[in-house]
Amino acid sequence: MKRLLVAIASVGLWSGLFSPGAVQAAEKYPAKPIMFIVGVEAGADGDVLARPIMQRVSRMLGQPIVIVNKPGGGSSIAYREIYGARPDGYTIGWGSATIITNKLQGVSPLDYRDFTQLGAYATFFPIVIASSKSKVQLNTIQEAIAYAKANPGKLNMSTAGVGQSWWVAAMSFLGGTGINVNTIPQPGAGALTVAQVAGGHAELGVAALGSAKSMVESGQVKFLATLGEARAPAPYDNIPTVKELGYDVSWESTNFVMGPPRMPKQIVTILANAIEKAAKDPEFIQFANERNTRWEYIPPGDVIPAFNKRRTAVREIMSKAGILKEAK
Repeated sequence: MKRLLVAIASVGLWSGLFSPGAVQAAEKYPAKPIMFIVGVEAGADGDVLARPIMQRVSRMLGQPIVIVNKPGGGSSIAYREIYGARPDGYTIGWGSATIITNKLQGVSPLDYRDFTQLGAYATFFPIVIASSKSKVQLNTIQEAIAYAKANPGKLNMSTAGVGQSWWVAAMSFLGGTGINVNTIPQPGAGALTVAQVAGGHAELGVAALGSAKSMVESGQVKFLATLGEARAPAPYDNIPTVKELGYDVSWESTNFVMGPPRMPKQIVTILANAIEKAAKDPEFIQFANERNTRWEYIPPGDVIPAFNKRRTAVREIMSKAGILKEAK
C-alpha cells in the first residue's frame, strides 16, 4: 500500500511538472516573437519613433518584435486590443495622450491606469503656425495674439479633430491667451491641419512640428511659437514657447509602452529594463531629437502620476467645451 501511494505521488508530481501551465512558466521569457501594437498609421509620428526603440528592445531580448499598426478611433481600437490581450508579455503596445482624451470624451472606457506601464521614452509637442498666403500676415506669436484680441472672431484656426490631443493643445492656447478665433477641426491631426494653413484657408493652425516642418522650411507656413514646456530643438530654438511669454499654456503628448493588466512582475521587469536601456541609447536620443520630439525617459512607476496632472487639465478644457463625457 505504501509503495502504491509513492507511485501515485510520483505520477502526480511528474504530470504537474509537465502540465501546460508549468511548461509555460518554465519557459525563459521571451521564447517567441512579441507583437507591438501601434494605434496610428505607418509613417505617423508615433509610429516613426516606436520602431527604432522596439528594434533595440528586440536585439536585447533576442526575439523579433513585430509592429502592427491599428489606427482608428483616436487610437482606441489599438488600446482595446492591447487591454484584451493575454498578459504573457507577447502583446504590448504604444500609448500617447490620446488615451486621456478618449476616456474623457466618452470614446473608450479605458485610460492609462487600466494598463501595465512599462516606461515612456519621448514627448511630442504642438506648435502654432501661420499662413504665408492669407490676407492677414502674422509674423510673430505676439502679433497673432494682439490681432486676435483686437479683432475677435476674424481669424480662422485649423486644428485636429474635436477631442483629439492637438485639439486640446489648441483649446489650451485659446483659453490661456483669452483670444477668440474660428476653429476649423480636421479629420486628422497633422497633414490636413497644415495643408489648410499652407493654402491660406486658415490664418493660424496648431500641429506637431514634424507634420509642419517641410512647409515651414519651404516658407508656406510660419512657425510662430511652441505650445510645449520647452522650446523646440535647433534650428528652431530661437522661437518662443507661449508659456514663456506669460500665458499659462502648455500641452504635450508623451509616448510610452504599455501592456495588458495583470502582467507577471518578472516579465514586466525584463521588458521595463530593456525599454529603459533602449530609450537611453545615445543613438536613439539623437534620432528622437532629429524627429522634432523632446527625448524624455519616464520609468514605469512615474508614468501614471505624470499623466494624472495632464488628465486634470484636459478635464477642465473638455468641460468648458461641453464635450466632457467620461466613459464608465
